[in-house]
Amino acid sequence: MSNDIDTSSLYDKVAFAKLLDLRREFAEGGISRMVLDARPELTNNFENVHGGVIMTMLDMAMSSAALSKADFKKAVITVDMSTHFLHPGKGRLVAHGRAVGGGKSICFCEAHIENAAGQRVASAMGAFKYVDPR
Repeated sequence: MSNDIDTSSLYDKVAFAKLLDLRREFAEGGISRMVLDARPELTNNFENVHGGVIMTMLDMAMSSAALSKADFKKAVITVDMSTHFLHPGKGRLVAHGRAVGGGKSICFCEAHIENAAGQRVASAMGAFKYVDPR
């Protein structure tokens, strides 16, 4: 792959993230942070943020961490993800992602989400395949 590739702006093209208003605050050196402010249309029948939204946050935090670990010279696709739901998601949610291993073709990551009180809402582990972004 050529050194002129820069995938740092790919996130801006993710229409689903825009729909959720899921914001990437930080992605550098294999670490990322995503933020979402809960609103009624993102909740389930218990008025908690829907599990699918929680999983999306975790997935995007981990993929952002994987991209930043590769200095935004590659793109990634999720090949595996395991999620644990710990507490209901309400209010402002922050997802923290981290690349923890892998090689040239696969990046292993972990992520967790905290609510405004610092309580852990969910956690995940995932594997992400590096692909050519073109």
